[in-house]
Amino acid sequence: MKRLSPLVLGIAALLISAGSAAARPNEWSESSFQNKPEAGKPHLARRSTDLKMAKTVIGRPTFYEAREKDTFLDIARYYSLGHNEISDANPGVYEWLPPAGQALLLPTEYILPETEFTGVRVNIPEMRLYYFQPFGENAAMVVTYPVGLGRDEWRTPEGKFKVRGKTFNPTWVLPESIKAEHRRMGKPAPDFIAGGAPDNPLGKHRIELTLPMYAIHGTNIPWGVGMQVSHGCVRLYPEDIERLFELIPVGVPGEFLYQPVKVGARDGRVFIEVHKDIYTLKPGLYQEAVRLIDKYGWRGRVDMQRVRQAVVEQSGVPIDVTIDGGSDLPEENLRDVRPRTALMQRPKSTTRRD
Repeated sequence: MKRLSPLVLGIAALLISAGSAAARPNEWSESSFQNKPEAGKPHLARRSTDLKMAKTVIGRPTFYEAREKDTFLDIARYYSLGHNEISDANPGVYEWLPPAGQALLLPTEYILPETEFTGVRVNIPEMRLYYFQPFGENAAMVVTYPVGLGRDEWRTPEGKFKVRGKTFNPTWVLPESIKAEHRRMGKPAPDFIAGGAPDNPLGKHRIELTLPMYAIHGTNIPWGVGMQVSHGCVRLYPEDIERLFELIPVGVPGEFLYQPVKVGARDGRVFIEVHKDIYTLKPGLYQEAVRLIDKYGWRGRVDMQRVRQAVVEQSGVPIDVTIDGGSDLPEENLRDVRPRTALMQRPKSTTRRD
């Protein structure tokens, strides 16, 4: 089984021993997740072929010291990660009961997808949503949230859309196809489930799209975020959709993207992030990485062997592939790792409180 490299584990041990392990509540409960540190944090991004100007890598990685009764589900939710992200970043660690004292990498750093810097963008293989608000030429403020997406037999499609409406406590009207599935499985198949009902899979907030039959909404099963569990719609943690619901205006554009490979830059360095091709639509991930690197004219600055290794590992973590790189965690990231207590300062929010 793959495990974190000795270098990364060594860094984690130093951070944790210095008292900078990621803060968390004493006990997990629904109230724990209302004030989680990473949710809705805005980041400034800038698109440029000039490495000195480009800033398409946002956030910073951090570490967490596992304790008794922790599971990946609780840790991921508290740090606004999907189950896929924390699992892929920590291969070989038992997700249901990680050993107490185990250093876990929290992959709270992301390369932005190759897309317009405006509106809602959902990257399907990554299972993550980005919301861009333009902030000058080739720049934007961006927030990001993990999502759950469609199962293989109910795939979330690629396509452009606009937000056409928003509903609080939406009623779920079951399509005939889903009712037929429920009958085959011996489950109840009502015509609808009332808004606010505990078994309503839409949760308390729904963002309607012009793409027929699809929506962005909450969930009554939070553990499904970061998994392929839906009938194609995009599910967010209840506390995340609450924030996004207030932030996104009706009429904003959006797109479902399919980009298992992303390339970005920050502080003059080049990074690559590779995710699993969950719907098996992109057979040539290395070729896609090369295409993106060449698009920006960065081939001369990139160690292509490290690119190949990132494609093989598919860790979902941004990897520094700058030609003079060589550490699992880039030096500039180490300089900027903040005390975990600072992460507990939640940004101001205009979210609705129930």
